[in-house]
Amino acid sequence: MGIRQDEEVGPNRYRAASGRFYEDFSVGDVYEHYPGRTVTQQDNAWFTLLTMNTHPLHFDEEYAKGTEFGKPLICSPLTLAILVGMSVSDVSEKAIANLGWKDIALVAPVFPGDTLYAESQVISKRESKSRPDAGIVTVKTTGRNQHGKDVCLFERSMLVPICSCNVV
Repeated sequence: MGIRQDEEVGPNRYRAASGRFYEDFSVGDVYEHYPGRTVTQQDNAWFTLLTMNTHPLHFDEEYAKGTEFGKPLICSPLTLAILVGMSVSDVSEKAIANLGWKDIALVAPVFPGDTLYAESQVISKRESKSRPDAGIVTVKTTGRNQHGKDVCLFERSMLVPICSCNVV
């Protein structure tokens, strides 16, 4: 079974290992992703420009004052992208491919200045029927703000290689 450990790359020199092989996942395991990420209004403005999202709630403070929120909201695809990114080193850095996301729920607003934290729980795994060297792992990720309030939930499935190495 492949075990996450640093790789010795020379005398007294180690390279940090990240990601997991298929064997390293167990249903029920929870990975707390570190570090958290504070989202700024600058992040939000850049993301809306990059994605051509023209809703003024994300970048027009005067407009946002007149909404039920009273201030700009972080664009929800940015929230999702940050949470996915936070999980990569734990769950998908060794993945061959992302297979999909589902049941994305945006359960509370995220505002500039909020800090996001995430964790992922392994909810299923199975060997691939078409790729004998890989398996499919599905995780449920929960994103929370600095107050511990859930802000975004989603499931993600990945094709992950089976370790053919004899790492101990």
